[in-house]
Amino acid sequence: MKLRTRYNPADATGRSLMLVVALIGAVVILSSSNSYAIPSYARQTGLACSACHYNFPQLTPFGRLFKLNGYTMVGSPTLVASHDKSKDLQILKDFPFSAMVMSSYTAVSKATPGAEASATQFPQQLSFFLSGELTPNLGSYIQLTYDPSAGTIGMDMAEFRYANHTMLAGKDLLYGITLNNNPTMEDVWNSTPAWGFPYASSASAPTPSWSPIIDGAFSGNVLGLGVYGLYDNLLYVGVSGYHSAIQGVSYPADNTWTDNIKGVSPYWRVALQHSWSKQYIEVGTFGLATGVFPAGISGPTDKYTDVGFDAQYENALGGGELIAHASYITENQSLNATYVGGGSSSNSLTLNMFKVDANYNFSAPFAVALGYFTTSGKTDPVLYAPGAVTGSANGSPNSSGIIGQLSYIPWLNTQFTLQYVAYSEFNGGSTNYDDFGRNASDNNTLYLLTWFAF
Repeated sequence: MKLRTRYNPADATGRSLMLVVALIGAVVILSSSNSYAIPSYARQTGLACSACHYNFPQLTPFGRLFKLNGYTMVGSPTLVASHDKSKDLQILKDFPFSAMVMSSYTAVSKATPGAEASATQFPQQLSFFLSGELTPNLGSYIQLTYDPSAGTIGMDMAEFRYANHTMLAGKDLLYGITLNNNPTMEDVWNSTPAWGFPYASSASAPTPSWSPIIDGAFSGNVLGLGVYGLYDNLLYVGVSGYHSAIQGVSYPADNTWTDNIKGVSPYWRVALQHSWSKQYIEVGTFGLATGVFPAGISGPTDKYTDVGFDAQYENALGGGELIAHASYITENQSLNATYVGGGSSSNSLTLNMFKVDANYNFSAPFAVALGYFTTSGKTDPVLYAPGAVTGSANGSPNSSGIIGQLSYIPWLNTQFTLQYVAYSEFNGGSTNYDDFGRNASDNNTLYLLTWFAF
């Protein structure tokens, strides 16, 4: 057996073509963007982080292709081990490790009972990444995060992805397999929950108590296997199935499990995209259907069907980039288990969530963003009961507000962010919303964030 170093391998015709296209695209992108991302990907490709990101985690066209191609585009040396003219091993020469540190200061308009109105977290989050090409056509995004509240390190978002190319009716078909632990994580657009705006927020400020189940309820506690394809760089289709893989419980599943998925929950994603001149647009739909045991592993289940619609628009405007996102999710709930257990006054409810945001990245190292969000649904005085800070006085889950954000990005791996969240409605009301005298505006939040990746 012999071991040698080879630069920029391209064994498959499809992979070579995609690498050339990606590098050309990166040259264009690098001329106008300042942002940062996971440094291990930058070391792997030999490109600045701004090749993949307008402003982390907003993906550029090259960034979307990099992810869809399984995180495997390589522009740095690799190690190839061969025996009898056949390759037995091909791995990155540099170990694909990087880290991210977030520290923050939060000030709420009015302190919650028994707590201070401000909080400093150092760190708010400390993450380690094992992310990059594992072998040709197979790559990873693995995030391990330190939780300062629990004092533990656990699995955050994780994905393994296989990707390849073939021709169909004379057009390129990029196809792949994804293994991940969060519905919508596999998405390459910033209009769905896993990667949506705001990209970072306070871990100590009060937030609305209710949202559709697809909006992060299963993050890190499921295992999903799916397939996807991008045809002619126009039509994207993906289908996955998710099963519970809850952390911090005994195995096999027993009565200590909560929010355990019954069987397999399907997730689907369809999107159309088109580029012209300096503009880009995507429109799509996504959804999740799931049955959940609220407690234990048997008995009645609560069933949720979430259907979402989204859009993303990009424009190279005035020397910078304008990126806008919109999403609408409607959820039908059949709460048979909760209703039988006395946890709701009805077994049939709905919940809707709408978000829209616009981000502008200046040619100088600044970015601004403005977003609006609203959640609405049928009232239920038992499920949405009164309670200090987190409850609802009138049994309504409705919340709405705006988010303004200013970011300063002096270097590609450093970001300082000032964010303000203003609520017009919180858990069903604007005044005395919790039946304990708290107003929606009392939860208005000033948030200062420092973010480093290395």
